Amino acid sequence: MSEQASGHVAMGALKQAGVEHLFTLSGGHIFPLYEGCRDHDVRIVDTRHEQAAAFAAEGLGKLTRRPGVAALTAGPGVTNGVSAVASARFGGSPMLVLGGRAPHGTWGRGGLQEIDHVAFMAPLTKQASTAAEPAEVPGTVLDALHTAATPGRGPTFVDIPMDTIFTPTADDALPTWTEPDAPPVDTDAVRRAAGHLATARHPVIVAGTDVWLSDAVDALRDLVETVHVPTITNGMGRGTLPADHELSFSWARKAAFTDADLVLVVGTPLDFRLGFGAFPGGAPVIHVVDTPDQVAEHARPLEGVAGHLPEVLRGLAEGAGGPTGELAEARSAWSARLREVETAARSGQEELLGSASAPIHPARVYGELRKVLDRDAVVIGDGGDFVSYAGKYIDAYTPGCWLDPGPYGCLGTGMGYSMAARLAHPDRQVVTLLGDGAAGFGLMDVETLVRQELPVVMVMGNNGIWALEKYPMQQVYDGWDVAADLQPGLAYDQVVSALGGAGETVTDPEQLGAAFARAFDAGVPYLVNVLTDPAVAYPRSTALA
Repeated sequence: MSEQASGHVAMGALKQAGVEHLFTLSGGHIFPLYEGCRDHDVRIVDTRHEQAAAFAAEGLGKLTRRPGVAALTAGPGVTNGVSAVASARFGGSPMLVLGGRAPHGTWGRGGLQEIDHVAFMAPLTKQASTAAEPAEVPGTVLDALHTAATPGRGPTFVDIPMDTIFTPTADDALPTWTEPDAPPVDTDAVRRAAGHLATARHPVIVAGTDVWLSDAVDALRDLVETVHVPTITNGMGRGTLPADHELSFSWARKAAFTDADLVLVVGTPLDFRLGFGAFPGGAPVIHVVDTPDQVAEHARPLEGVAGHLPEVLRGLAEGAGGPTGELAEARSAWSARLREVETAARSGQEELLGSASAPIHPARVYGELRKVLDRDAVVIGDGGDFVSYAGKYIDAYTPGCWLDPGPYGCLGTGMGYSMAARLAHPDRQVVTLLGDGAAGFGLMDVETLVRQELPVVMVMGNNGIWALEKYPMQQVYDGWDVAADLQPGLAYDQVVSALGGAGETVTDPEQLGAAFARAFDAGVPYLVNVLTDPAVAYPRSTALA
């Protein structure tokens, strides 16, 4: 029987479960994990801040639908990754964090970075534990990976004491990885929901992140086309129905929710993004989710349907069937009316998208960017006001290509998500949209992108303010604001260049197209630093509380 350090063996177990990358920042508590990566051909992506490592793991989980893995050293290494774990919890992202831990043998004596991580990680994760004995480390780690991947997905955490992770254990009998079981389907609820859908004259479907994560994209499209229902997407649901599909809508959202007689919400919570499930016209809601505990009881849905989403959506399509006769005419008229609203609303934005104003209107940035984006470009949003414009103007045509801060709304995701996107899709365009405020959370990790040879295009809306706070604060306090101003016109592109990338500052809207072309041709991390108009505020209507 051969033996290796238990941390080394744990990486062997993760490798046979399909893990190809470990995101980390070096720490002595977790050295055996790195040795295991070397011997099991797992790529180590080491960052400048644990925040970036953890967001990279979360981002990879979102993009690949398999848990991303981060290894964070004890104490401050783990606490630096907490925001990404919370983001994964709110967003249902599959993710495993391995933590170092002060030695078990000296616990309670005040060892270096001695803190009980599990106590504060447990509320943020699906599962948090300490692997105290060497022999249990591989199995505990693999079980945590399995739990992260199991619907409803989310983060898990395992820390390993230093005197455990270095201690040898058998490496010739690794635990076996098995894919998570699909959640059971409540067929009675599916039948009842299909009955409601079959008779609705003006229904709307909302498709969210779990449609992508549950691999229900084809089933969604079959349902939409069978029942002929207008569909709106949010989160990573964007692109599950291409933006140019005849039943895909985004600009007619208000009209759809006001006049719908039924809203079928699939794979997303009924949170602030959807008015907490209370739609303007008072339409009843059917909430379709992976597991029963995800049904939004606060919204008192007409029906809560839980189960494997592809199977549920196929069951709804079969049970509701295609509309015929007068109902088919009503559905066609409904989608035609929303299409008129959609077309008119889009047409009304053309002037802003082509604005020649200086400083540059944020909409013009997206007007030019839309011209050069491929249909399968991965678009990452890390910002508030500037990224809100992206959500409005950037259409998604391919599933799994849109990453924004999600319902937790945490800034600082951009560099980690950029790493994940380039690793997951080495041959696609990767574009990261940054506010100048958000850039302060992690721009140093451009150095990681350079060192790891992960070229991405970064587009910054640089208005020198925290616009998402400044203008609402002025409304509350009769024109007064504080703690909302940054230095205007900073040359963030020079920071990127100093770290080994490249970039430029753009002040003339007519130069945006050429700047984007240079960025995509650069072959290195490239920042297009656009000085945008600080007097322009995004028109906001979403209820936050």
